[in-house]
Amino acid sequence: MSQSWWQAPCQVADEAVRERALARQQQLTKPTGALGQLEALAVQLAALQGRERPSIEQVHISIFAGDHGVVAEGVSAYPQAVTVQMLSNFVGGGAAISVLAKQLGASLEVLDLGTVEQGQSLPGVQRLQLGPGTANFSQGPAMGAAQLAAALAAGRDSVLGAKAQGCQLFIGGEMGIGNTTAAAALACWLLKCPALDLAGPGTGLGRAGVQHKAQVVEAALALHHGQIQTPIQALQYFGGFEIAALTGAYLACAQQGVVALVDGFICSVAALFAVQLNPACHAWLLFAHSGAEPGHQRVLQALKAQPLLDLGLRLGEGSGAALAVPLLRLACSLHNDMATFAEAAVADRPA
Repeated sequence: MSQSWWQAPCQVADEAVRERALARQQQLTKPTGALGQLEALAVQLAALQGRERPSIEQVHISIFAGDHGVVAEGVSAYPQAVTVQMLSNFVGGGAAISVLAKQLGASLEVLDLGTVEQGQSLPGVQRLQLGPGTANFSQGPAMGAAQLAAALAAGRDSVLGAKAQGCQLFIGGEMGIGNTTAAAALACWLLKCPALDLAGPGTGLGRAGVQHKAQVVEAALALHHGQIQTPIQALQYFGGFEIAALTGAYLACAQQGVVALVDGFICSVAALFAVQLNPACHAWLLFAHSGAEPGHQRVLQALKAQPLLDLGLRLGEGSGAALAVPLLRLACSLHNDMATFAEAAVADRPA
């Protein structure tokens, strides 16, 4: 398969089903538009799934993990050892996303794309090992072209596996100490924003730490300015293995006709790059929440996204997306199971 597989056409929504779903909404026992965004969600899901009565029962969550060489610049409040330690927590059931996946009845997959502590083999964790984390992008490209292609393909393959198991909704999550710095650099390059506008506390940096992170990002942007002309090059120079995998996953979702629910800042940056690489994939992306990381707002604006929740979240792991799943399920239930005016023998509004 060509390395430019992501340019292949995306699936398209079924407009005839959209019209029938809209017509059903008009007949349900409520004032028109009374359920607000929930009505639009149900109709959108119906069109994307090609069925007048959509369903979000089969949920798959893939957590992509990778370490970041830029941590050497002192941009994180936590050591890199935490990345692998959290992988153990994910498969052991103790992480937030593990608890949420269990409550949702969702399948949970954990992929180690490349961590510094390579010697540890964890039951339940798929080890791809594209390298001992990325290189320090303050000194050179974060990854080679072959590593980038492999990371993108890892995201695609995760979606293909999920679809084969009947997945109706795909959630991508991430784990990687330093990945808010990588995401900020990527967003700054694409949106032409100063780093201070997009750099945030990540895992808990104070004001001085955030300012230092912004300085590191600005210096790296200046260093690589002449070498980067395209989004795919920016991913290679600034991205993380997990960010590239998320980008590949969102592209594959659109190509395979699987709805994707996008989590927080890092996932939204990956989604922004996916849309840059193949604009048609945007139709398959739903946005779970408006997070507390400062750069998230700018990225959501660039995506013209309407996030479902606003809870001040900044955990990552796909946790915000998982929290939004019950809302999607309820939107489907209301659309599918409410009675029409005729069925309930309730007088409709005059024509």
